[in-house]
Amino acid sequence: MFNYVCYMMKKLLVFLFLILVIAVFALQFQPVKQTVAAVITKPTYLNKGGATIKERVKVPNNYKRVVYDSTSFQYYIRHQNLKNYGAKVINYDGEPYFYQLGHLGVLDIDVPSNGLQQCADALIRLRSEYLWETNQKSKIGFEFTSGHYCSWNKYAEGYRPKVNGNKVTFHKTASSNHSKINFYNYLNLIYTYSGTMSLNNELKEITSIKDLKIGDMLIVGGFPGHVIMIADIVENEAGERRFLLIQGNTPAQSIHLLKNLDDTSISPWYKLQLNSEISVPGFTFTNSKFVRFIDE
Repeated sequence: MFNYVCYMMKKLLVFLFLILVIAVFALQFQPVKQTVAAVITKPTYLNKGGATIKERVKVPNNYKRVVYDSTSFQYYIRHQNLKNYGAKVINYDGEPYFYQLGHLGVLDIDVPSNGLQQCADALIRLRSEYLWETNQKSKIGFEFTSGHYCSWNKYAEGYRPKVNGNKVTFHKTASSNHSKINFYNYLNLIYTYSGTMSLNNELKEITSIKDLKIGDMLIVGGFPGHVIMIADIVENEAGERRFLLIQGNTPAQSIHLLKNLDDTSISPWYKLQLNSEISVPGFTFTNSKFVRFIDE
C-alpha cells in the first residue's frame, strides 16, 4: 500500500511539474511573439534614397503635407537638399561630431571653418540665403544682442559697426561691395554679434500650434540658449499636426534633420505643444516658445 501511495505521489508531482513548465513557456513565448511582431510591423517613415527633406521622410497614414507657394520660405526649407543617407554631422574643423545617433539627414550646406556658424547662426544662414536667392536682399538684416539693427544693404554700402560695450554706432569705413563673397563677410559679422538671445527678443512670437509654419523656430534665448527650425508639417482631417525639425549646434557643425528619440513610433515626426517640455537630440526645451522671422 505504501509503495502504491508513493507511486501515485510521484506521478502527481511529475504532472504538476509538466503543467508548471508549460505555463512558464507560454508566459515567455507570448511577449516574445508580440515583441517580434511589433518590430516587424512598426511603421518607418524613412526613405533612404530621398535627396531632399521632403523626399527623405514619408507622410504618416491619414496625414497630408501642408501646402505652400513654390516661391515661399516654407517651400525653400522643405526642399533643402540632403547629403546621401548615412552622412555624418561634421564640425567646423572637419572632424565628425562625437554623437551621430540623433539625425537621419544632413543638409548639403557647408560649415565655415571659422567656427562661427552655430545654432542660431545656421538658421540665420538659411533665411539669408533664401532672401538672397529670391532677390529680396533689402530684407536681409538682423539685430545684434545689444538690440542694434544691422542690414545687408548698409554693410554692402561700406558701413561697419563700432562696438563699445553695449553701444554700437555705424560708420562708412569701406568701399561699396555687393558681391556674394562680401555677403558671407556680412554673415560672419552677424554670427559674431547675434544669437539666440537677439532672435528671441527680435522675432515675432507664435502663440498657437495651428498657426505654426515651416521656418518657424523653437527657441530659448540665453548664454547658452538653443534654437531649432520646423522643416516640414503634415496635418490630418482632425487638424492634428506633426512636425520635422532641423538644427545647427555648438560647436559649429552641419545642419541636420533630427530623429525623435522620445517617441520612436512616429520618428522623425514630432508632436509639438506650447509651454511644454520638448526634447530633441542634445537638448531639452523646458518651456517651449516659437518665433518667426519678420515678413513671414
